[in-house]
Amino acid sequence: MQPLRFLVSGGGTGGHIFPAIAIANEIRLRQPDAIIEFVGAMNRMEMEKVPAEGYKIHGIWISGFQRSLSLKNLLFPLKVLTSIASCYNILKSFKPDAVIGTGGFASGPLLKVACWLKIPTLIQEQNSYAGVTNKLLGQKVNSICLGFEKAKEYFPASKTVLTGNPVRQSILNLADRKQSIESLKLDPTKKIILIIGGSLGARTINEAIDGLMDTFNDKAIQIIWQTGKSYVATNQPTFGFVSQFIEKMETVYAAADIIISRAGAIAITELCIIGKPVILIPSPNVAEDHQTKNAMALVEKKAALLIKDKDAQKDLWPGIYSLLINMNLADELRKNIKSLAKPEAAKAIVDEVFKHTKSLI
Repeated sequence: MQPLRFLVSGGGTGGHIFPAIAIANEIRLRQPDAIIEFVGAMNRMEMEKVPAEGYKIHGIWISGFQRSLSLKNLLFPLKVLTSIASCYNILKSFKPDAVIGTGGFASGPLLKVACWLKIPTLIQEQNSYAGVTNKLLGQKVNSICLGFEKAKEYFPASKTVLTGNPVRQSILNLADRKQSIESLKLDPTKKIILIIGGSLGARTINEAIDGLMDTFNDKAIQIIWQTGKSYVATNQPTFGFVSQFIEKMETVYAAADIIISRAGAIAITELCIIGKPVILIPSPNVAEDHQTKNAMALVEKKAALLIKDKDAQKDLWPGIYSLLINMNLADELRKNIKSLAKPEAAKAIVDEVFKHTKSLI
């Protein structure tokens, strides 16, 4: 019997790329002889991240439509037509048994052409508010795997499966807390707050943290602070660990008592698995304000606190302090967020993929 062949597309941001890689890794674990290749947008981060994981990737000429007036939009129709032609050629040449999309510019044309060609297709929607491309694809694909229950309303009910979002294996196998604190050279007798705003950082969060240095010092609070590549702290604390980018998130997650984070879908998925009190500060600079919708999916279940980006300067310390002094609140958040975790998401998604290829296995 010939090995199964899969095409996977997800890119633009880590929130699309890492789930795609997690799904591919799960397929490879269960079908070691499977042939898996990726399709991505030229000059986007997937063209670097995917080969680093050992997978071949095909680059196509595609980008998003600019919401503001831009000369780049004049090329958009040409890019769409060119990318559709490229995807048609890739699909005809590779002959996949199934095509999987996790979002990003390249995912749209690939899944669209795969549907035309009657190839089994599956999309994985990470957010509680579905994006435009996935909403359109949802009418044609065979299955839709959801990260959040609230996304069900955007898709045909008969096609949806609530799987959760797949995460990196290192997050599922969290590091030892004592060893993590020691490796970060922190004091285990003091509270530790982890601040993460994404790989590029979050200016509003960073400025709010910068303004709280004296308060943290007075209260004997330690911080682990990922500033992002675009921010340099005005006040470099001597009572914590500061880095532009943290590679081993499993270490800092294990060490933290409280976590302050943006509300991207994968960040929230990881936070549910970690199961610690969380303050979410959604980015206002994303399409359809989906980070706020992601955060509200937790807030409505009393699983996280929410602070608006514009209120971070004045409301962040009161939020932190409430978790420090109110153990009942902290315990409630910890219990409720953990109850939302779906650590078997990658397995559930691949189960769904294999439903459409079972006659071939």
